[in-house]
Amino acid sequence: MAFWLIVIILLAVAAALLVIPAMGQGANSPATTRDELNKAIYQDRLAELAEDEAQGVVEQRPELIQELQQNLLTDIPQQSDETTTPINRWALLPGVVILVVIALGLYLKTGGLTQVQAWQQVEGQMPELRARVANERAEPLTMEEVARLGLGLRTSLQHDAANVNDWMMLGRVGMALNNATTATQAFAKAYQLAPDNEDVRLGYAEVLTRSSDPQDNQLATQMLRSMVGQDHTNLRAMSLLAFNAFEQGDFKQAIGAWEVMLKLLPAGDSRVEVIKRSIAQAKSQAGQETATLGIEVSLSSDAARKLPQQGTVIISVTDGANPVPVAVKQLPLSRFPLAIALDDSNAMMPERLLSSLQQVKVRARISLDGTANPQPGDWFGESDVQNFDGKGQPQTIHVEINKQTP
Repeated sequence: MAFWLIVIILLAVAAALLVIPAMGQGANSPATTRDELNKAIYQDRLAELAEDEAQGVVEQRPELIQELQQNLLTDIPQQSDETTTPINRWALLPGVVILVVIALGLYLKTGGLTQVQAWQQVEGQMPELRARVANERAEPLTMEEVARLGLGLRTSLQHDAANVNDWMMLGRVGMALNNATTATQAFAKAYQLAPDNEDVRLGYAEVLTRSSDPQDNQLATQMLRSMVGQDHTNLRAMSLLAFNAFEQGDFKQAIGAWEVMLKLLPAGDSRVEVIKRSIAQAKSQAGQETATLGIEVSLSSDAARKLPQQGTVIISVTDGANPVPVAVKQLPLSRFPLAIALDDSNAMMPERLLSSLQQVKVRARISLDGTANPQPGDWFGESDVQNFDGKGQPQTIHVEINKQTP
């Protein structure tokens, strides 16, 4: 209403500027003004002659009056036979109508009225669109409806710029429409508002992995590594980390992340085969096999005599300096000596692969309850720190289980 009120006022002012000058035209013509001026001068001159005659200054007053009359007649402009009539106010009505029609026509042509009406329509549809997005059973939005949802979200965020959920939704809309700029900016704003929100961090990282800017890819790697470091079971973060590493040509890290995912996924999960194919593709493009470390485990005579009936053999590999294992493998208790092989698929974290080590230390432990932490009575053995070349030929390390946890 305010907009149309302003339009009406502006049109009224424009019409007044057209009508008022035309209505006043012809009221005071140049000829009439000159005639009245000559008459005033004539009357003043007669008054001066009367005063001069009374004072005796002028003696030939009739001749001077006649001369004045002659000059007045000579200077009077010729009057036209046609009389000027003022303009009829109704004659200006067509001009006012044309002014209004042209002004409104130009606005309808260039003023974006159609877009404004579409925007207002979207505003009315926003509750329904939000409800369909939140309901998994509802009919999926078409691409046109997704675009409308994005327009409505931008409008809502103009009034509530701190709404993290709307920023995230706008980012997903940008991803659905392949609008990288909208997606990146929306998730960046959401991340600025809620940097500790895991959904926000994952969404922002996913957008960055799809970016063509190497700096965005590096930022995504840092964020994903941080999330995986905080939670080693975060499958989504690990999947994004693997994808990002693969796209950047870091096949070793990609393989490591996918290998860890295989250990976390339950048997029969549909993603297992996809991950295996991804690993094979990464290995093929890397042009090399992953590092392999052979391990032979034997028992001392004391350990053999006191071997429990059941338990779990836990074999771990560290770099000899950091006690946190790089690779771990668990096997049911069976016959000894035991020979196994470890590779990058046994890595605990995708950013720390067996093939990245320059030296290794192997520890073998027989766990009575199968837990990762040593328990009193567990038998174990360790190797010395040995050099390891992850790119060379497979090498074998011998470990003898000969000690018991007190």
